[in-house]
Amino acid sequence: MILGLAVVLFMFRNVPLQAVFSTSKPQIPKPVPGGPVLKLLPEKHLRNLFTYDDIWLFPKNQCDCDSGQLKRKYNFQGAYNQNDLPAVNARRQAEFEHFQRRKGLPRPPPLLAPPNLPFGYPVHGVEVMPLHTVLIPGLQYEGPEAPVYEVTLRASLGTLNTLADVPNSVVQGRGQKQLTISTGDRTLLKFILQHVTYTSTVYQLRKVDMVSLESMSSVARFPVTINQPTVPKLYDPGPERKLRNLVTIATKTFLRPHKLKTLLRSIRKYYPDLTVIVADDSKEPLKIQDDYVEYYFMPFGKGWFAGRNLAISQVTTKYVLWVDDDFLFDSKTKIEVLVDVLEKTELDVVRSP
Repeated sequence: MILGLAVVLFMFRNVPLQAVFSTSKPQIPKPVPGGPVLKLLPEKHLRNLFTYDDIWLFPKNQCDCDSGQLKRKYNFQGAYNQNDLPAVNARRQAEFEHFQRRKGLPRPPPLLAPPNLPFGYPVHGVEVMPLHTVLIPGLQYEGPEAPVYEVTLRASLGTLNTLADVPNSVVQGRGQKQLTISTGDRTLLKFILQHVTYTSTVYQLRKVDMVSLESMSSVARFPVTINQPTVPKLYDPGPERKLRNLVTIATKTFLRPHKLKTLLRSIRKYYPDLTVIVADDSKEPLKIQDDYVEYYFMPFGKGWFAGRNLAISQVTTKYVLWVDDDFLFDSKTKIEVLVDVLEKTELDVVRSP
């Protein structure tokens, strides 16, 4: 609800991996004489196709500060002494790079697949924990018959190996970033590829190693993502899945005891046993006679954010319902409906209309 009613569910999702296939020297098609001219749609047409609710949703910069067409433009560099600007820009760049590292940015570029490659491999790549080894599934050779088959795998962050028990003359580079397989036996080649492993040798998080699989002029690439697995946080709602075991109400109040008491009375009218967590940084503590209210008195004037963080940190249920201290529950307030939406969808946050 815009008036301060929201249910928040924190969830962990896996981002799908991508794969790329490419030949060593991709050929760019040339126009056939007398054939159609290859061209792109004009920008005017693109704006009609990619404008939604007056928002330009095409991968082209919408902010054009240097064109001179903006009605109002501000030069924020004027807020700093010119001698301080280099240091300010350096700090901003460092903060931006820190943000990118935390978010795993920039993402790897889109990976494209030309047809007719002689390889089988995991299209979506594989994941490996830092300093762990993983078997690469799906590796196989589907090329033409040859007197000698030579396949090379290359990695940049980890090392490659195979569990196959074969001589070093057949497999060279065990435990290195380049693994070369050379054999005249197609069945043996298949067996070796089925047991190729990737090992993360350095503790890294949210890193992607593009492993290549090569034979003659053909090259295939797939990602190996190095990251810790997400540890699920599970909640037990009890055998009856009562609402009080699923939702906790949280609020922050300051110098408005009358508002808080009115809120609590309205909650108890419709939800008599839901746990309510209150963070209060008023001058004097408030006496609350309610077995289902957890009241936390804070130093005076610590602020809304400190109170919110304190209240949320005490939640032990799957969902938290945040309300302002001047909110009122009535017969149309249906927490169970919001919970039902969250339970049946992948949404993280819901609100009432």
